[in-house]
Amino acid sequence: MSDTPFEEAPSPFDKLLGLRIEAASADRVRAVLQATPDLHQPDGIVHGGVYAAVVETVASIGAQLALQGAGRAVGISNHTELLHAMHRGELHAEATPMARGFSTQLWEVAVTDGRGRTVAHGRVRLLNLRERLSR
Repeated sequence: MSDTPFEEAPSPFDKLLGLRIEAASADRVRAVLQATPDLHQPDGIVHGGVYAAVVETVASIGAQLALQGAGRAVGISNHTELLHAMHRGELHAEATPMARGFSTQLWEVAVTDGRGRTVAHGRVRLLNLRERLSR
């Protein structure tokens, strides 16, 4: 499946983060946000929770698209590692599936800076809440 622009309106939380989904498909989700002082922890670097939220958001969008309307996907585990501190600049997130089963999915996300350096990395396991089939 090819990437397509993501048409869905951003959630209030995505707006708060300044997260913009550039493209999304069942095989890849790309997003961007600015590392602004509003996202800093007291030491002046991007708060680790921002990375965890971005990782879960892009993985959830991809997992939802993979279900093709047959239910919804909800995160059940988020393991995000922080690799490099960021003060300012553009952050890019890219999510790709590692495993897609009937009941769960596992997505991997890389967050990079404007130079392409990986600043955070995460994996999100999602539960597929499929709609019941009528008998």
